[in-house]
Amino acid sequence: MVVDQLRAQHSEQEIDRLFQAFADTTRRDIVRRVTVGEYSVSGLAALYAMSFAAVQKHVAVLERASLVAKEKRGREQIVRANHDGLQRARRLLDEYEVIWRQRADRIADLLAETATAKPGRIQAGNTKTSKTETGKSKDRKGLS
Repeated sequence: MVVDQLRAQHSEQEIDRLFQAFADTTRRDIVRRVTVGEYSVSGLAALYAMSFAAVQKHVAVLERASLVAKEKRGREQIVRANHDGLQRARRLLDEYEVIWRQRADRIADLLAETATAKPGRIQAGNTKTSKTETGKSKDRKGLS
């Protein structure tokens, strides 16, 4: 199965770190910025309405996910994109896209099979009125 192949190529921890890193808007923005050019941590901190320590923590999460690398230059920590890590992330996300598309296609196939296997069923959006046990009318959407 494709999911087993993913697990063989990537550790669960690696996958978790990647999705955790991309789960936050600020971290995604930091990745976007450092793919264009290098930034010091203090330079990044100036761009966000949060403390220097908070930005440092975001950078640390990205570094653990191998999306960025830090380099000490004098008194500053310079953050740059880790292109190898970003390529691995892209490949992993591409693999997940294949899985998700296969699953969506299978769902579409199952829905098509269900629709053709039960002729006479009311299509979604059509309304049929029926009597309840008390004799009152009620609308039933898409039921037969």
